[in-house]
Amino acid sequence: MGPVWLLENESLELKVYHVKAIDPESHFDEVLENDNERLKTLYYRLSRNEENISNSPSFSTFSQKPTGLKSVTIPLNPGLSIGSGNYYVKVGLGSPPKYYSMILDTGSSFSWLQCQPCAIYCHSQVDPIFDPSASTTYEAIPCRSPECSSVKRATLNDPFCSAASDSCIYTASYGDSSFSMGYLSQDRLTIAPTQVLTRFVYGCGQNNQGLFGRAAGILGLARDKLSLLAQVSAQYGYAFSYCLPSFEGGQGGVFSIGTASVSSPAYKFTPMVVDAKIPSLYFLRLAAITVGRTPLGVDPASYRVRTIIDSGTVITRLPIPLYAALSQAFGKIISTKFAKAPAVSILDTCFKGSLGVVSAVVPNVQLLFQGGAGLNLGPKNVLLEAERGVVCLAFAASNEIAIIGNRQQQTFKVAYDVSKSRIGFAPGGCR
Repeated sequence: MGPVWLLENESLELKVYHVKAIDPESHFDEVLENDNERLKTLYYRLSRNEENISNSPSFSTFSQKPTGLKSVTIPLNPGLSIGSGNYYVKVGLGSPPKYYSMILDTGSSFSWLQCQPCAIYCHSQVDPIFDPSASTTYEAIPCRSPECSSVKRATLNDPFCSAASDSCIYTASYGDSSFSMGYLSQDRLTIAPTQVLTRFVYGCGQNNQGLFGRAAGILGLARDKLSLLAQVSAQYGYAFSYCLPSFEGGQGGVFSIGTASVSSPAYKFTPMVVDAKIPSLYFLRLAAITVGRTPLGVDPASYRVRTIIDSGTVITRLPIPLYAALSQAFGKIISTKFAKAPAVSILDTCFKGSLGVVSAVVPNVQLLFQGGAGLNLGPKNVLLEAERGVVCLAFAASNEIAIIGNRQQQTFKVAYDVSKSRIGFAPGGCR
């Protein structure tokens, strides 16, 4: 009962966790450091066996057909200005709606934002902290509700009950020591001025610590009953898409929900793979990698690895055999023109030169997936200026799994057609 007492003890001094925003004109030291912590979060998720959590229905048990409008689109912004290597949208919460900068995360099933009175701890954020008492439609969700029963599957942590108010209390933890804890709640979510979800279920965080930059919270898009996607599916369908703008001059990003957003003939699709141990994450099958249109010289069995596509990871991770072959093939070409440089953080294939100059000799790199879909990567998807005058291959090694990060997804339209179990890619930029 200790945590309940802490949440409800209004005499506690408010603590504020200040996270310095990452300057978009600076280099990527903090981004890379935080990205390594993100990897811990995914490994933590993979280490927890979701198939053993059976106290609530999984995402796959829902089959409502959408009615009415089939898609809604809002701007998607690079998060460097709010201290994050991820992407955020502005959405409204409450009545009347107040707008908040929320990180989109395909690797999270649960949505939450910081709430007054911040009974234990709130980090600094760019927007005023949400005040539930100022919303005429706010409700705390009781312990015996179906939504409270669904919290464990969404967060992988048991909820517990406030003895004083019968409110359901959640804990969303991320494996890198980041977490949010507070009251399971519902309120009106304004996605766009005329598009409102009247009973949006989310966490009203009273103790929020970790690597969230100055965002207000997270919108979870993974496959789970409590995710944002599942909650809007009755209206829009089980599908969403995005186009991530580049960090360098990143304007024009978009996030769309709805079946209409994944219907363009420009998309080439690959099957969406369901991992029985962690069905909430988005997996696909990596079939080949080419450098300068030459396939890597690896055993084909090297590609038979669990491969996640993730909006919240910046740098693509590859198992050691694939990464070593990519690094060698790429480095062999670039080193004919530019001197090698020491490793920077997690990046160890680095060269002396500016991004603009080195880009002129960067070979075409392709990530090919089952069924023929793929990412034909340009220089800004392949390289990252990690320090002034030092550029690095924007890939890193990992143990056993592959993760397609957001650097490699930038300026591609990416479609998650969950209802048809497929993921699509379309080139051509975000406009």
